[in-house]
Amino acid sequence: MRFEFATAARIVFGPGTRHETGRLIADLLGGRAEARALVVTGRSREATESLTAPLNVRGFDCDTFAVDGEPTVDLVQQGAAFARERQCSVVIGFGGGSALDTAKAVAALATNSGDVLDYLEVIGRNLPLTNPPLPCVAIPTTAGTGAEVTRNAVLASRKHRVKVSLRSPLMLPRLAIVDPELTYDLPPAVTAATGLDALTQLIEPYVSVRANPLTDAICREGIPRAARSLWHAFQNGRDAAAREDMAVAGLFGGLALANAGLGAVHGFAGPIGGMFPAPHGAVCAALLPHVMAVNVRALRERAPASGILARYDQIAVMLTGCADAVADDASEWIRRLCDRLAIPPLRTYGITERDLPVLIEGSRAASSMKGNPVVLTTDELREVLVRSL
Repeated sequence: MRFEFATAARIVFGPGTRHETGRLIADLLGGRAEARALVVTGRSREATESLTAPLNVRGFDCDTFAVDGEPTVDLVQQGAAFARERQCSVVIGFGGGSALDTAKAVAALATNSGDVLDYLEVIGRNLPLTNPPLPCVAIPTTAGTGAEVTRNAVLASRKHRVKVSLRSPLMLPRLAIVDPELTYDLPPAVTAATGLDALTQLIEPYVSVRANPLTDAICREGIPRAARSLWHAFQNGRDAAAREDMAVAGLFGGLALANAGLGAVHGFAGPIGGMFPAPHGAVCAALLPHVMAVNVRALRERAPASGILARYDQIAVMLTGCADAVADDASEWIRRLCDRLAIPPLRTYGITERDLPVLIEGSRAASSMKGNPVVLTTDELREVLVRSL
Protein backbone atom coordinates (compact mmCIF):
# COMPACT_ATOMS: atom_id res chain seq x y z
CA MET A 1 0.00 0.00 0.00
CA ARG A 2 1.28 3.46 -0.89
CA PHE A 3 -0.53 6.79 -0.68
CA GLU A 4 0.16 10.45 -0.03
CA PHE A 5 -1.88 13.12 1.71
CA ALA A 6 -1.43 16.86 1.32
CA THR A 7 -3.50 19.79 2.45
CA ALA A 8 -3.36 23.39 3.62
CA ALA A 9 -0.45 24.11 5.95
CA ARG A 10 -2.85 25.18 8.70
CA ILE A 11 -6.62 24.72 9.09
CA VAL A 12 -8.51 26.69 11.72
CA PHE A 13 -12.14 25.59 12.13
CA GLY A 14 -14.90 26.87 14.38
CA PRO A 15 -17.65 29.42 14.93
CA GLY A 16 -16.23 32.92 15.17
CA THR A 17 -12.77 32.04 13.85
CA ARG A 18 -13.09 34.75 11.19
CA HIS A 19 -12.47 37.29 13.96
CA GLU A 20 -8.96 35.85 14.36
CA THR A 21 -8.02 36.48 10.73
CA GLY A 22 -5.71 39.42 11.37
CA ARG A 23 -3.69 37.63 14.03
CA LEU A 24 -3.56 34.39 12.05
CA ILE A 25 -2.29 36.12 8.91
CA ALA A 26 0.27 38.09 10.91
CA ASP A 27 1.47 34.76 12.33
CA LEU A 28 1.63 33.33 8.82
CA LEU A 29 3.85 36.22 7.74
CA GLY A 30 6.20 35.72 10.65
CA GLY A 31 4.57 38.21 12.98
CA ARG A 32 4.73 40.98 10.39
CA ALA A 33 1.33 42.68 10.25
CA GLU A 34 2.36 45.63 8.09
CA ALA A 35 1.84 44.21 4.62
CA ARG A 36 -0.38 44.66 1.58
CA ALA A 37 -3.12 42.08 1.17
CA LEU A 38 -5.16 41.41 -1.94
CA VAL A 39 -8.66 40.30 -0.92
CA VAL A 40 -10.33 38.31 -3.69
CA THR A 41 -14.04 38.22 -3.07
CA GLY A 42 -17.43 37.73 -4.63
CA ARG A 43 -19.20 38.96 -1.54
CA SER A 44 -21.01 42.26 -1.08
CA ARG A 45 -19.06 45.38 -0.19
CA GLU A 46 -20.49 45.30 3.34
CA ALA A 47 -19.45 41.70 3.89
CA THR A 48 -15.97 42.36 2.52
CA GLU A 49 -15.51 45.35 4.81
CA SER A 50 -16.24 43.07 7.77
CA LEU A 51 -12.99 41.34 6.83
CA THR A 52 -10.84 44.24 5.67
CA ALA A 53 -11.66 46.66 8.51
CA PRO A 54 -10.07 44.48 11.23
CA LEU A 55 -7.10 43.86 8.92
CA ASN A 56 -6.64 47.62 8.51
CA VAL A 57 -6.66 48.02 12.28
CA ARG A 58 -3.80 45.51 12.52
CA GLY A 59 -1.76 47.47 9.98
CA PHE A 60 -2.60 45.67 6.75
CA ASP A 61 -3.25 47.69 3.62
CA CYS A 62 -6.01 45.92 1.66
CA ASP A 63 -6.86 45.98 -2.02
CA THR A 64 -9.93 44.12 -3.24
CA PHE A 65 -10.44 42.18 -6.45
CA ALA A 66 -14.04 41.29 -7.27
CA VAL A 67 -15.11 37.99 -8.82
CA ASP A 68 -18.43 38.26 -10.64
CA GLY A 69 -19.43 34.70 -11.44
CA GLU A 70 -17.12 31.75 -11.92
CA PRO A 71 -13.41 32.46 -12.61
CA THR A 72 -12.10 32.67 -16.15
CA VAL A 73 -8.65 32.52 -17.69
CA ASP A 74 -8.77 36.24 -18.47
CA LEU A 75 -9.93 37.15 -14.97
CA VAL A 76 -7.07 35.42 -13.16
CA GLN A 77 -4.52 36.95 -15.50
CA GLN A 78 -5.92 40.39 -14.66
CA GLY A 79 -5.81 39.56 -10.96
CA ALA A 80 -2.21 38.37 -11.12
CA ALA A 81 -1.15 41.54 -12.93
CA PHE A 82 -2.94 43.62 -10.28
CA ALA A 83 -1.23 41.72 -7.44
CA ARG A 84 2.19 42.33 -9.01
CA GLU A 85 1.43 45.99 -9.65
CA ARG A 86 0.33 46.55 -6.06
CA GLN A 87 3.24 44.49 -4.69
CA CYS A 88 0.94 42.37 -2.55
CA SER A 89 2.46 40.14 0.14
CA VAL A 90 -0.52 37.84 0.63
CA VAL A 91 -3.69 36.88 -1.26
CA ILE A 92 -6.88 36.25 0.72
CA GLY A 93 -9.81 34.42 -0.87
CA PHE A 94 -13.07 35.33 0.86
CA GLY A 95 -16.25 33.87 -0.59
CA GLY A 96 -17.48 30.76 -2.34
CA GLY A 97 -15.50 28.40 -4.52
CA SER A 98 -15.14 30.94 -7.31
CA ALA A 99 -13.44 33.49 -5.05
CA LEU A 100 -11.19 30.85 -3.48
CA ASP A 101 -10.16 29.35 -6.82
CA THR A 102 -9.47 32.82 -8.20
CA ALA A 103 -7.33 33.66 -5.16
CA LYS A 104 -5.26 30.48 -5.53
CA ALA A 105 -4.74 31.08 -9.24
CA VAL A 106 -3.86 34.75 -8.76
CA ALA A 107 -1.36 33.88 -6.01
CA ALA A 108 0.27 31.30 -8.31
CA LEU A 109 0.40 33.41 -11.46
CA ALA A 110 1.62 36.53 -9.64
CA THR A 111 5.00 34.85 -9.09
CA ASN A 112 5.26 32.76 -12.28
CA SER A 113 5.90 34.35 -15.65
CA GLY A 114 4.29 33.41 -18.93
CA ASP A 115 0.70 32.88 -20.00
CA VAL A 116 -1.84 31.01 -17.89
CA LEU A 117 -2.21 28.54 -20.77
CA ASP A 118 1.35 27.42 -20.10
CA TYR A 119 0.12 25.85 -16.87
CA LEU A 120 -3.44 24.69 -17.67
CA GLU A 121 -4.49 21.06 -18.09
CA VAL A 122 -6.21 19.75 -21.24
CA ILE A 123 -6.17 22.98 -23.27
CA GLY A 124 -2.73 24.23 -22.23
CA ARG A 125 0.86 23.00 -21.93
CA ASN A 126 0.37 21.71 -18.37
CA LEU A 127 3.81 22.95 -17.32
CA PRO A 128 4.68 22.85 -13.61
CA LEU A 129 4.87 26.06 -11.62
CA THR A 130 8.50 26.93 -11.02
CA ASN A 131 8.16 29.55 -8.29
CA PRO A 132 6.20 29.31 -5.01
CA PRO A 133 2.96 31.33 -5.13
CA LEU A 134 2.30 34.27 -2.87
CA PRO A 135 1.00 33.06 0.50
CA CYS A 136 -2.70 32.30 0.05
CA VAL A 137 -5.35 32.40 2.78
CA ALA A 138 -8.74 30.79 2.08
CA ILE A 139 -11.87 31.80 4.00
CA PRO A 140 -14.96 30.02 2.60
CA THR A 141 -18.40 31.56 2.99
CA THR A 142 -20.24 28.55 1.55
CA ALA A 143 -20.15 24.92 2.69
CA GLY A 144 -19.49 22.69 -0.26
CA THR A 145 -16.62 23.38 -2.63
CA GLY A 146 -13.77 22.42 -0.32
CA ALA A 147 -11.57 24.80 -2.32
CA GLU A 148 -9.92 26.00 0.88
CA VAL A 149 -7.89 22.77 1.04
CA THR A 150 -7.36 21.80 -2.60
CA ARG A 151 -4.33 22.26 -4.83
CA ASN A 152 -6.09 23.40 -7.99
CA ALA A 153 -8.22 26.20 -9.38
CA VAL A 154 -11.00 25.46 -11.87
CA LEU A 155 -11.01 28.10 -14.62
CA ALA A 156 -13.38 28.61 -17.54
CA SER A 157 -11.95 29.27 -20.99
CA ARG A 158 -14.58 31.04 -23.06
CA LYS A 159 -12.49 30.48 -26.18
CA HIS A 160 -12.36 26.71 -25.69
CA ARG A 161 -15.82 26.46 -24.06
CA VAL A 162 -14.56 24.27 -21.26
CA LYS A 163 -13.54 24.39 -17.60
CA VAL A 164 -10.11 23.06 -16.77
CA SER A 165 -7.73 23.13 -13.82
CA LEU A 166 -4.62 25.04 -12.98
CA ARG A 167 -3.05 22.50 -10.67
CA SER A 168 0.09 22.30 -8.56
CA PRO A 169 1.08 21.02 -5.10
CA LEU A 170 2.39 24.55 -4.55
CA MET A 171 -1.17 25.93 -4.77
CA LEU A 172 -2.38 24.55 -1.46
CA PRO A 173 -3.39 27.50 0.73
CA ARG A 174 -1.03 28.31 3.56
CA LEU A 175 -3.98 28.95 5.87
CA ALA A 176 -7.66 27.94 5.76
CA ILE A 177 -10.10 29.60 8.15
CA VAL A 178 -13.46 27.80 8.20
CA ASP A 179 -16.13 29.63 10.19
CA PRO A 180 -19.61 28.06 9.94
CA GLU A 181 -21.19 31.37 10.98
CA LEU A 182 -20.25 32.82 7.58
CA THR A 183 -22.79 30.45 5.97
CA TYR A 184 -25.80 31.42 8.11
CA ASP A 185 -27.24 33.85 5.57
CA LEU A 186 -26.81 31.72 2.45
CA PRO A 187 -30.05 31.51 0.41
CA PRO A 188 -31.73 28.08 0.43
CA ALA A 189 -30.91 27.42 -3.24
CA VAL A 190 -27.21 28.08 -2.66
CA THR A 191 -27.29 25.96 0.49
CA ALA A 192 -28.79 23.10 -1.52
CA ALA A 193 -26.38 23.28 -4.47
CA THR A 194 -23.21 23.71 -2.42
CA GLY A 195 -24.34 21.11 0.10
CA LEU A 196 -24.92 18.52 -2.59
CA ASP A 197 -21.55 19.42 -4.09
CA ALA A 198 -20.03 18.64 -0.68
CA LEU A 199 -21.86 15.32 -0.56
CA THR A 200 -20.69 14.49 -4.09
CA GLN A 201 -17.12 15.26 -3.06
CA LEU A 202 -17.40 12.79 -0.21
CA ILE A 203 -19.09 10.02 -2.20
CA GLU A 204 -16.90 10.13 -5.32
CA PRO A 205 -13.56 9.90 -3.44
CA TYR A 206 -14.94 7.02 -1.35
CA VAL A 207 -15.51 4.93 -4.49
CA SER A 208 -12.59 6.35 -6.48
CA VAL A 209 -9.87 4.10 -7.86
CA ARG A 210 -7.47 6.28 -5.83
CA ALA A 211 -9.22 5.89 -2.47
CA ASN A 212 -6.93 5.29 0.49
CA PRO A 213 -7.43 4.59 4.23
CA LEU A 214 -6.98 8.22 5.25
CA THR A 215 -9.50 9.64 2.78
CA ASP A 216 -11.85 6.73 3.55
CA ALA A 217 -11.94 7.78 7.20
CA ILE A 218 -12.63 11.39 6.24
CA CYS A 219 -15.47 10.35 3.90
CA ARG A 220 -17.02 8.05 6.48
CA GLU A 221 -17.11 10.95 8.92
CA GLY A 222 -18.38 13.50 6.41
CA ILE A 223 -21.14 11.61 4.58
CA PRO A 224 -23.38 11.07 7.64
CA ARG A 225 -22.96 14.72 8.67
CA ALA A 226 -24.18 15.95 5.29
CA ALA A 227 -26.96 13.36 5.20
CA ARG A 228 -28.39 14.40 8.56
CA SER A 229 -27.93 18.16 8.23
CA LEU A 230 -28.33 19.39 4.65
CA TRP A 231 -32.13 19.39 4.79
CA HIS A 232 -32.11 21.20 8.15
CA ALA A 233 -29.67 23.86 6.87
CA PHE A 234 -31.88 24.31 3.80
CA GLN A 235 -34.98 24.82 5.94
CA ASN A 236 -33.36 27.03 8.57
CA GLY A 237 -30.14 28.79 7.70
CA ARG A 238 -29.63 29.76 11.34
CA ASP A 239 -29.56 26.17 12.56
CA ALA A 240 -26.08 26.32 14.11
CA ALA A 241 -25.62 22.56 14.46
CA ALA A 242 -26.65 21.90 10.85
CA ARG A 243 -24.44 24.67 9.52
CA GLU A 244 -21.48 23.33 11.49
CA ASP A 245 -22.08 19.82 10.13
CA MET A 246 -22.19 21.15 6.57
CA ALA A 247 -19.03 23.21 7.07
CA VAL A 248 -17.27 20.05 8.27
CA ALA A 249 -18.67 18.12 5.28
CA GLY A 250 -17.49 20.77 2.85
CA LEU A 251 -14.01 20.85 4.37
CA PHE A 252 -13.76 17.06 4.46
CA GLY A 253 -14.93 16.81 0.84
CA GLY A 254 -12.08 19.09 -0.18
CA LEU A 255 -9.57 17.02 1.79
CA ALA A 256 -10.87 13.81 0.20
CA LEU A 257 -11.03 14.97 -3.41
CA ALA A 258 -7.58 16.55 -3.28
CA ASN A 259 -6.06 13.23 -2.25
CA ALA A 260 -8.29 10.53 -3.77
CA GLY A 261 -9.75 12.17 -6.87
CA LEU A 262 -13.35 12.30 -8.05
CA GLY A 263 -15.42 10.58 -10.72
CA ALA A 264 -17.95 10.87 -13.51
CA VAL A 265 -20.07 13.59 -11.86
CA HIS A 266 -17.16 16.01 -11.94
CA GLY A 267 -15.98 14.57 -15.23
CA PHE A 268 -19.20 15.91 -16.76
CA ALA A 269 -19.33 19.10 -14.67
CA GLY A 270 -16.26 20.64 -16.33
CA PRO A 271 -17.50 20.45 -19.94
CA ILE A 272 -21.03 21.46 -18.91
CA GLY A 273 -19.79 24.46 -16.97
CA GLY A 274 -17.61 25.54 -19.87
CA MET A 275 -20.42 25.39 -22.43
CA PHE A 276 -23.42 26.58 -20.42
CA PRO A 277 -24.16 29.19 -17.72
CA ALA A 278 -24.72 26.49 -15.13
CA PRO A 279 -23.65 26.74 -11.46
CA HIS A 280 -21.18 23.99 -10.61
CA GLY A 281 -22.92 22.76 -7.47
CA ALA A 282 -26.33 22.54 -9.13
CA VAL A 283 -24.84 20.60 -12.06
CA CYS A 284 -23.20 18.09 -9.71
CA ALA A 285 -26.46 17.70 -7.80
CA ALA A 286 -28.43 16.99 -10.97
CA LEU A 287 -25.92 14.35 -12.08
CA LEU A 288 -25.14 12.61 -8.80
CA PRO A 289 -28.02 10.11 -8.38
CA HIS A 290 -27.83 9.02 -12.01
CA VAL A 291 -24.05 8.54 -12.02
CA MET A 292 -24.37 6.46 -8.86
CA ALA A 293 -27.10 4.27 -10.35
CA VAL A 294 -25.28 3.71 -13.65
CA ASN A 295 -21.95 3.03 -11.90
CA VAL A 296 -23.55 0.38 -9.67
CA ARG A 297 -25.23 -1.34 -12.61
CA ALA A 298 -22.01 -1.27 -14.67
CA LEU A 299 -20.02 -2.76 -11.79
CA ARG A 300 -22.57 -5.54 -11.30
CA GLU A 301 -22.45 -6.37 -15.01
CA ARG A 302 -18.70 -6.14 -15.63
CA ALA A 303 -16.99 -6.42 -12.23
CA PRO A 304 -19.38 -8.22 -9.84
CA ALA A 305 -16.50 -9.13 -7.49
CA SER A 306 -15.41 -5.48 -7.13
CA GLY A 307 -15.11 -4.24 -3.58
CA ILE A 308 -16.55 -0.92 -4.75
CA LEU A 309 -20.03 -2.47 -4.73
CA ALA A 310 -19.66 -3.04 -0.99
CA ARG A 311 -18.66 0.61 -0.65
CA TYR A 312 -21.87 1.70 -2.35
CA ASP A 313 -23.75 -0.46 0.16
CA GLN A 314 -21.86 1.32 2.96
CA ILE A 315 -22.79 4.69 1.46
CA ALA A 316 -26.44 3.61 1.48
CA VAL A 317 -26.22 2.80 5.20
CA MET A 318 -24.53 6.15 5.94
CA LEU A 319 -27.15 8.10 3.97
CA THR A 320 -30.29 6.33 5.13
CA GLY A 321 -29.30 5.27 8.64
CA CYS A 322 -30.69 1.80 7.87
CA ALA A 323 -28.33 -1.08 8.61
CA ASP A 324 -29.79 -3.23 5.82
CA ALA A 325 -29.66 -0.56 3.09
CA VAL A 326 -27.98 -1.50 -0.20
CA ALA A 327 -26.41 0.38 -3.11
CA ASP A 328 -29.67 1.01 -4.98
CA ASP A 329 -31.07 2.69 -1.88
CA ALA A 330 -28.22 5.20 -1.97
CA SER A 331 -28.97 6.59 -5.42
CA GLU A 332 -32.69 6.62 -4.69
CA TRP A 333 -32.11 8.51 -1.41
CA ILE A 334 -30.05 11.12 -3.27
CA ARG A 335 -32.71 11.41 -5.98
CA ARG A 336 -35.44 12.06 -3.44
CA LEU A 337 -33.27 14.60 -1.61
CA CYS A 338 -32.67 16.46 -4.87
CA ASP A 339 -36.43 16.61 -5.39
CA ARG A 340 -36.98 17.99 -1.88
CA LEU A 341 -34.25 20.59 -2.39
CA ALA A 342 -35.75 21.64 -5.76
CA ILE A 343 -32.59 20.90 -7.74
CA PRO A 344 -33.30 21.87 -11.36
CA PRO A 345 -32.63 19.39 -14.19
CA LEU A 346 -29.86 20.11 -16.67
CA ARG A 347 -32.29 21.24 -19.36
CA THR A 348 -32.83 24.33 -17.20
CA TYR A 349 -29.50 25.64 -18.49
CA GLY A 350 -30.29 25.13 -22.16
CA ILE A 351 -28.75 21.68 -22.53
CA THR A 352 -30.48 19.45 -25.08
CA GLU A 353 -29.85 16.00 -26.50
CA ARG A 354 -28.07 17.64 -29.45
CA ASP A 355 -25.32 18.71 -27.04
CA LEU A 356 -24.69 15.26 -25.59
CA PRO A 357 -22.00 14.01 -28.04
CA VAL A 358 -19.80 17.04 -27.35
CA LEU A 359 -20.31 16.75 -23.59
CA ILE A 360 -19.47 13.06 -23.65
CA GLU A 361 -16.31 13.70 -25.64
CA GLY A 362 -15.29 16.47 -23.26
CA SER A 363 -15.94 14.33 -20.20
CA ARG A 364 -13.57 11.63 -21.42
CA ALA A 365 -10.70 14.15 -21.43
CA ALA A 366 -11.50 15.42 -17.92
CA SER A 367 -9.04 14.47 -15.20
CA SER A 368 -11.89 13.70 -12.78
CA MET A 369 -13.21 10.91 -15.01
CA LYS A 370 -10.02 8.96 -14.41
CA GLY A 371 -11.07 8.34 -10.80
CA ASN A 372 -14.46 6.80 -11.65
CA PRO A 373 -14.68 3.25 -10.25
CA VAL A 374 -15.59 1.77 -13.63
CA VAL A 375 -14.94 2.90 -17.21
CA LEU A 376 -18.36 3.84 -18.55
CA THR A 377 -19.31 3.17 -22.15
CA THR A 378 -20.55 5.86 -24.48
CA ASP A 379 -24.08 4.52 -24.09
CA GLU A 380 -23.80 4.65 -20.30
CA LEU A 381 -22.43 8.19 -20.34
CA ARG A 382 -25.27 9.22 -22.60
CA GLU A 383 -27.78 7.55 -20.30
CA VAL A 384 -26.50 9.56 -17.33
CA LEU A 385 -26.96 12.82 -19.24
CA VAL A 386 -30.38 11.91 -20.61
CA ARG A 387 -31.61 10.99 -17.13
CA SER A 388 -30.20 14.28 -15.78
CA LEU A 389 -32.01 16.42 -18.38
